[in-house]
Amino acid sequence: MSDWQQKLRYKYATANVLEKLIALNLLFFVLTYAFQTIAFFFEAQGNFFLDWLIFPSNPFEFIFQPWSIVTYAFLHSGFFHILFNLVVLYFSGRIFLEFYAPQKMVNFYVLGAIFGALIFMLSFNLFPVFKTLGSSRLIGSSAAVMAILIGIATKVPNYGLRLFLFGNVKLWHIAVVFVILDFIRIPFGNPGGHLAHLGGAFIGYYYSKQLDKGNDLGSFVTSIMHYFQSLFDGSARSKRNMKTVHKSKSKKSTSTVSKSEKQKRVDQILEKIGKSGYESLTKAEKDFLFDAGKDL
Repeated sequence: MSDWQQKLRYKYATANVLEKLIALNLLFFVLTYAFQTIAFFFEAQGNFFLDWLIFPSNPFEFIFQPWSIVTYAFLHSGFFHILFNLVVLYFSGRIFLEFYAPQKMVNFYVLGAIFGALIFMLSFNLFPVFKTLGSSRLIGSSAAVMAILIGIATKVPNYGLRLFLFGNVKLWHIAVVFVILDFIRIPFGNPGGHLAHLGGAFIGYYYSKQLDKGNDLGSFVTSIMHYFQSLFDGSARSKRNMKTVHKSKSKKSTSTVSKSEKQKRVDQILEKIGKSGYESLTKAEKDFLFDAGKDL
């Protein structure tokens, strides 16, 4: 194995989930244009790579490419399309990882993609206005990114951000602006795309609320990922078993702390963030909030 391959494997192994999601989006973006170049040389019509992974509005087409309900969320139609989505993903994702375990980000991303795609398909097959547009296809990570943005804004709505033009703003202000912009832009172009974004926003809000109640709607995503990891990596199964044993011990050692006491402590810390910002927390408070987020 060459040095650059070793470095690449090392970077991937040490990257966090946010960096991996961004890397996957960039990889799919490069592959899209690579296949387009190949198609040009062979005078082929369309882009096989894109056609194979993009999400169709026609349910009968979807039957033959069910994977597209997730894969479309890693594709983009142009440079500014991917740039905007990845910028929003980066900044919202960094906040997200302060309060949720890394696997939850994958769950939000996948659920946002799925729900956004379903809203897109239902809209094209239910609303009369779409009949004149014919069949369409959905592309872009916007619905998945919206799920993460709205999800964390629901979790910590008063999280403070300093924007160079607007001064200090709260996270829920930004979330509301994104939702309103998508809603009012529906009649002016890309209506299916904006509806998909709103679908991602809704599931982000609902998922976050359910996590507060102890219901993990994205647990199936975790299970599926573990299953595929076990297929490609024989050590993944034993590694998960080790984690499970460790988790049970952790629960046993912290059994003296009731859920209500832990939630009360979390609420106090979140209230402090709302008043003074995340930077005002002590290291102990940050560590406690991070550990509590793993159980959400």
